[in-house]
Parts: sequence; structure tokens; C-alpha cells
Amino acid sequence: MNGAESLVETLVREGVGICFANPGTSEMHFLAALENPRLRSVLCLFEGVATGAADGWYRMKQRPASTLLHLGPGLANGLANIHNAKRAGSGMVNIVGEHATSHLKYDAPLTSDIEGLARPLSHWVRRADSPSSIAGDAATAVRQASSKPGRIATLILPGETSWGEAGELRVSGVAPQIRRIPDSARLEHVARVLRSGEPTLLVVAGSATRGRALELAGQIATHTGCRLATQFFTARMERGAGRVPLERIPYYIPAALPFLQGFKHIVTIETGEPIAFFNYPDKPSQLKPPGCTVHPLIEADEDTVAGLEMLVEILGAAGTAPRLQQRVETGIPEGKLDPKSIAHALAAALPENAILVDESLTTGRETMGLMAGARPHDVLQNMGGSIGFGTPVATGAALACPDRRTFCMVGDGSAMYTIQSLWTQAREGLPVTTIIFANHSYQILKVEFGNMGFGTPGPQALGLIDIDKPRIDWLAMGKSMGVPSVRVDNARDFYDSLVNLSREPGPALIEVCLK
Repeated sequence: MNGAESLVETLVREGVGICFANPGTSEMHFLAALENPRLRSVLCLFEGVATGAADGWYRMKQRPASTLLHLGPGLANGLANIHNAKRAGSGMVNIVGEHATSHLKYDAPLTSDIEGLARPLSHWVRRADSPSSIAGDAATAVRQASSKPGRIATLILPGETSWGEAGELRVSGVAPQIRRIPDSARLEHVARVLRSGEPTLLVVAGSATRGRALELAGQIATHTGCRLATQFFTARMERGAGRVPLERIPYYIPAALPFLQGFKHIVTIETGEPIAFFNYPDKPSQLKPPGCTVHPLIEADEDTVAGLEMLVEILGAAGTAPRLQQRVETGIPEGKLDPKSIAHALAAALPENAILVDESLTTGRETMGLMAGARPHDVLQNMGGSIGFGTPVATGAALACPDRRTFCMVGDGSAMYTIQSLWTQAREGLPVTTIIFANHSYQILKVEFGNMGFGTPGPQALGLIDIDKPRIDWLAMGKSMGVPSVRVDNARDFYDSLVNLSREPGPALIEVCLK
């Protein structure tokens, strides 16, 4: 077999079952090798869709996907969502084609410093040096991406390593990852803090926002009386009826400061202390109140379930049942569309076990808090802040969990970054409902303009914020990519569209007119 064939075979053996691809000439040998039926290949019409979809896949599968990117410019196009994936702790194996080594000296138009582009957002970067080395390189890349938390691995394939003879495939067995157990002295210290009776906030992230870890955190909160919260953005969070409820530390500093006021201790699991998303004149970067002490309990690369089980035992909380969220029947809303009616429509319409991808930078900040009593569902949010996250991540999540309906809430400005996702959703027949909140503006920038102390934007500033001249025709956009699309301007029609379109097997788009 040649080098490209050995790469595909190794990816399959290492448990990578999918490749999100946007190939070019330098990747033709890899493309030919993708005839292997055990590695599903999915075409994405922009590299940012490929890398975002790989992020969504990992968040739901907890196993890395691969991407296929064309030389340095293709990698560069995918970097924004690689950044978001890195911040979310998502594992990803990026395969980047390169010119044959003998061709590099001629400085062909697509020649670039691929390692230089990859290193700032990759945990591991390697350039294959021979066809026979690719299998070992690929196995190492998958092991890197599969660590806890997930890591970004980038493997660069010069042309001759792909088309050259690789010989018999030899890959050493993969040693299972051994996760570190949290330090017992650290656990004992936090137990004393929790027993002190002083106001304490337990902030969870990563794997602690779902499954067994979340139940254990709920037991600890109920037993000790501490409050349980997340940072405002979470990689993946289980919420809704029957789940342990999590408060969210507010995004805006004027709301976050009073939320945190009065706490003497903040205990962190797989995250750091609360900080502001941006720095503002005359406002703090650290949000904790004066005199508050931060206590790291479990680091991101440690075994969170084991650590929380140990803490439960130390506290004697094993017999304590965690408080669970009750189902809240808000009813079907009528009338105008606003964050409350949107939340009530979603809470009433979301089917059990739905996946909700949230990139609604303005509307969703109020909406999400009003949906705590919906049917049980998972929420995926943007940890890195680079917009264009929502529709690609929803695509990857739907491919990972085709038996669950995925809903993607996204603002119209953000949606335009990676709208090509709709085409992939239609081609693959994915169960995704994309909800576009259309206010025809980068509304968040109007808010931030005021937060920075500049008041109301003038005509010149509005020219770089409003996106209504010309207005984007979202129905035409969706239909052009094969996605059935509707427009709604009231809460009842929004609810009805959520229910009716979600009964269809493939993708759908709802434009929510807010202006």
C-alpha cells in the first residue's frame, strides 16, 4: 500500500470513523484512499465547516474526527473553528496536504509555512518524512487527539509520502490513557472549605457538566449547601427536566459582579476562576469579589468522576440525593417574538434528548436562562468566541447522533460566516433545524459599543454594524442549498414551525424575524 492508504487504514484502526474534507490537488492520493468503506468521508464547501463539524462530532462522541485540508491556505481557512475546538477541549486530527519536498524549492503559488500556521492552535504538529512513517505518525496523532481534554493534532503530508510505497502496515498497540487521580490533599482541603459554612460557589466545566460527574456535583451541592454554576459558555452541558440544574455566571460584568458578590470561596472543576470575556474601561478583568479565594479542585486532564467520588466519600454525602430540575410547562406562546416568547416556544417544542447548539449572541443570552425546565437536552456553546461556530458544530453533532434532532440557534451575522454548512446538511440528510435570528445587524456590537462608553453608534459606525443593505434573503439562501425554509414573525408560528419541520427526516431552516 502507498502512504495515503496506510494513513486511512491507521485512522480506521485507531477508531477515527469520519473525515470532514475539503481536498485539493495535493490530497488526491488521500482522496483515492478514502474508498475504504470504514472511514466515512463528508464533503464540506469551506474548511471552517470541516473543522467546526469535527468539533461537533467530538463533543457528542468523545472521539476525534479527522479533517482533510488543502495546503496552508486550506488550514488557514479552518483555523477559527480549530481555535473554538481547542478552547472547548475537543480532539481533532487535521490532515494537511503539502507539495512534494522536491517541489518546495520552486516556491509555487500555494507554498506556505504550514507548521507556522498550525503551531499556535495545535498541541501536536508533525511533518511526515517518509511513506513508511505515516502509519506511526497517524497513530500518534490520534492518541494525542484522544487525550483528556481532547487535543488538536496536525499531520502534514508532503506529496511523495502519500504516493510512495509504505510497505506492510505496522503500528504498535495503543496504550490506554491513564487519567491522573486528583491529589488527595487537595480534596481534603476543599472538603474543609465546603464544611466551613462560608458562602461557596462550585464552578464546573468540561466533563463535569454531564453524566455521572454532574450527578456527583449535585450531591455535593445539596449536602453542603454550596451553589453550583458554570461559566457562561460551556462545551457541552446536560440540562432540562431530570438533570442537576446549573446556574450560569452572567456574561455582562454589571450582572456578573452582583451574582458573585458575597462568596468567600470559589471551587473550580476543569476550569479557572471567572473572568470577563473582554476588558472594558474602568471595569475589572477578574470577577470574583474582594476577599474571595479560588480553590482548584480537579484539573482538566484529571479523572473528574474519580475525584468527585472521593470528595463525596470524604464529605459523607453518598446518601444525599441531588436536587433535580423539574419539568416546567410554559405553554405555547402567542404574540410578538422576544427572548421570553422564543424561550417558551423552544421549551415547549424541543423533543426529548434534543441537541441544542447555541450561537445566538444577543437573543440567546436571555433565552437560554428561561429554558431550564424544558425536556432533557444537551447544549453546546462557543468556548472560543470566534463566530461562525454554530452551523458547522450542529452538522458534526448531527452526524455523530443521527437518532437525535439537532437545533442550531444562530444570529444572522454569525450564520453568514459558515452558511455552507446547510449544503452539507442537505447532502447528508441530517436532522438539523437551523434557527436564524434575523435582526439584520451585528446587534451584539451595538451593545458593546455602548459598554465601551461610546453611547449610540453614529452613521459611520452603523455602516460597519448593520447588515440590512441589502437584506439577506434567508429563505432563498436555505432553498438554494436544498434546505426547506420558512419565515416567522410571531411566537405561535415559531412554535408550530419548530414542531412541524422537526418531524421531517432532513434539515430545515427557520428565519425568526426580529426587526
